[in-house]
Amino acid sequence: MLENLAPQPADALLALIKLHNADPRADKIDLGVGVYRTSDGATPVFAAIKAAEKRLLDTQDSKAYLGPEGDMGFVHALIPYVFGADFDRSRVEGMQAPGGTGAVRLAVEVAKRAGIKRLWMGTPSWPNHAQIVNAIGLELKTFPHMTADGAADLDALKAALAQAEAGDAVLLHGCCHNPTGVDYTNAQWDEIAPLLQAQGVLPILDLAYQGLGAGMEADAYGLRKVLATVPEALVAYSCDKNFGLYRDRVGAFYAVTSDADALAKAMSNGATIARASWSMPPDHGAAAVRLVLEDAELTKLWLAELDEMRDRMRWVRDRLAAAQQVGTVNMAPLGTQHGLFSMLPLNGEQILAIREKHGVYMAGSGRINIAGLTNGNIEKFIEALGDVAA
Repeated sequence: MLENLAPQPADALLALIKLHNADPRADKIDLGVGVYRTSDGATPVFAAIKAAEKRLLDTQDSKAYLGPEGDMGFVHALIPYVFGADFDRSRVEGMQAPGGTGAVRLAVEVAKRAGIKRLWMGTPSWPNHAQIVNAIGLELKTFPHMTADGAADLDALKAALAQAEAGDAVLLHGCCHNPTGVDYTNAQWDEIAPLLQAQGVLPILDLAYQGLGAGMEADAYGLRKVLATVPEALVAYSCDKNFGLYRDRVGAFYAVTSDADALAKAMSNGATIARASWSMPPDHGAAAVRLVLEDAELTKLWLAELDEMRDRMRWVRDRLAAAQQVGTVNMAPLGTQHGLFSMLPLNGEQILAIREKHGVYMAGSGRINIAGLTNGNIEKFIEALGDVAA
């Protein structure tokens, strides 16, 4: 029967990783893989996580199952950072998920069970968003996320919401948009929130990079503005980036309602979906995050490490923006964008040329991971870009 399967295309990013690894050039530059890198090119384990893991090793007395909800101490410890210290706890409940991907999957499936048939999403977006929506069977409607000059396209979102019907869902990135780095401003979120409420759509808010943009509080502005305005929403959260726990797959799914009965129904459906999908989430990474957030000194250390990451990425963005015009590429917008990613307006031939001639590896969409640039290679990158985009 397996002969009846249709072959599927290989993941383009995984193929790019293999090409980069096979390249013998010592000065090659990897801007494809979506992980943070230090100025030395390493993706380290946070010192705060190392300390928490040591404590976990010394004190954990069981590996018994936790249930499909996972580590609820972890889930609840995140709430003040995500929703704010003063958020009404009676409106929100959550559960652990395997990474932000698992959290998005839960959110979209819960939405479908609630009767949602159509989801709106700005493009370009994280490729897995569309794959998840299509796999679950919702109709996917798209609108442009950014304008030609590199700003968030609020008019396009307004036009989409004008077409949306009550009972539709809209998926929005909370901060550090992947892949563009283009975020809505606070003033734009102030306009978006009442539009969502007036139109009666269900917001699904994906907050995968909190703390990597302008800071933990600043990066939560849009999400909190929406939740203060609408009666209900679903939230997908990832700790993979802001705690450096990529391979441990640490995420959380939250439902926010104005009705206790609706909240209980949302969580019971989330639990049954999780049980049928992965049964129980992996514990180790979430337990380490919980220990960090329960200890004031470890929390302070974690936030300091997060500040260091953000400052380094800001340095990269400022240096790129200072180049102003590199060939046909206007670099100035990169200075106002946030997070790990930005997109360069390069065509397929130019992306191939910069890889073959200069050993610079980036996604076929033109997305670059700015954390792949360091003091030692950023000038080479700018020169290479000027060569292929002349």
